[in-house]
Amino acid sequence: MAVKEVLRAHARTQDAESQSTSARAGAHARDASAEAEGEGGPTSSSAPAATVAAGRASQELGIRRAEFELAVHLGLIVVVGAPGGGRPRVQEKEIARLREQPGFPDAVAERVRTVGTAQGAALLDIAPARFTRLARAGCVSPVTFYLNRYRAVVWLYLADELAAFAAREPELLAGRTPPGMRTMLETGADWRARNWRLQRIDRLLDRTTDPWARTAVQASALDPVQLAEVVDDPYERAYLVRVRPEPVFGRPGSLAAREAMGELMLADDPDEILWRRVNLTLELEAAREDRPAPRPGDDGGVRAAPPARTGVPRSAAGGRPTGKGLLARLGWRGRGAG
Repeated sequence: MAVKEVLRAHARTQDAESQSTSARAGAHARDASAEAEGEGGPTSSSAPAATVAAGRASQELGIRRAEFELAVHLGLIVVVGAPGGGRPRVQEKEIARLREQPGFPDAVAERVRTVGTAQGAALLDIAPARFTRLARAGCVSPVTFYLNRYRAVVWLYLADELAAFAAREPELLAGRTPPGMRTMLETGADWRARNWRLQRIDRLLDRTTDPWARTAVQASALDPVQLAEVVDDPYERAYLVRVRPEPVFGRPGSLAAREAMGELMLADDPDEILWRRVNLTLELEAAREDRPAPRPGDDGGVRAAPPARTGVPRSAAGGRPTGKGLLARLGWRGRGAG
C-alpha cells in the first residue's frame, strides 16, 4: 500500500472513529439519564445487565480473540468485572453498540490491526532499516510484542497509528535523517521499550481512580531497590502488590514471555527512572491522604480498593497532588538526573 493510500485509509478511520465517539457519548448520556430517574422511575430496575464471556463476545463481534484482547487493552471495548471475581465479561449492550458502528465488523478489526517492522515499512513505503530507525528514535511506538523462536522481543505496531504518523510527519519518510535524530541514534538510543511502558502505564491509570491502585501502577516501573527508596514502609509495598491493576486480557502465558514482560516493565534509563520516582511520590502522597495501607492485625476497617473500571477513561479533574521539597522526598541523591 502506497503512502497516499495509507493517508486515505487513515482519513476514513478517523471519520469512523469520530462517529464511534459520538455514539459512545450518546450511550453514556442515555445510561446517566436512566440512572437519574431515581427509584420511583417507571424504568428503574435492580436486575444486573446481561453479560457474556470474552470468547463469545469476540465471536459476536467477528474478530479473533487476540484482536479482542488488544481492543480491550486500548479501551475500545468496555468490560465489567464478573460477579464474585473471575474473568471480566462484556455487557450485551456493549456488543450491540459496537455492532451498530459504521463499517462493522471490519472497522473494529482495522483499528486493532498490528504490523511488525517489515509490514510497517511496506505500509509506509520505506525501507525496513529506516522504519527501525524511526521506531528507535521514538517516532512510532509499539503497542505489544511477542517472542520469536530465539526468545528475542519482536515489537508490533498499530497500523492505524503508523498511518497517523505518515500524515503528521511525511518529511521523515524520505530524505536524510535529521541531524539531531542521527546523533541520538549513533549513541545507541532505543525508545521502543520506554514508549511501550509509557503507553501501558497510561492505559492502566485510565482504568482506575483509586489512589493506591494508581500508586501501584507507578511502582510497577521501578525495581525493588528503587521502589524501597521511595516507599520505605514494607507494609505499603506489600499493599501495592495486592492492589496493582493488571491487564484484563492478554497476559503472556509462557514462562519466557512472563520473564520478558517483567524485564520490559522496568524503567532502565536514569531520566526515566527519575520521572517514575517523581510520579510515584506524588501518587503515594494522595494514597496516604486517602487511607492508610493495612497493617497486620487490622480488623478490616481499612477501606479496600474499589473495582477497576476497565475501558472507561478517568476524569480530567483528577489532578495529581503537589508539595514542597519533592526532590528531597524522592531520595534521588542526584544520580543520573540528566
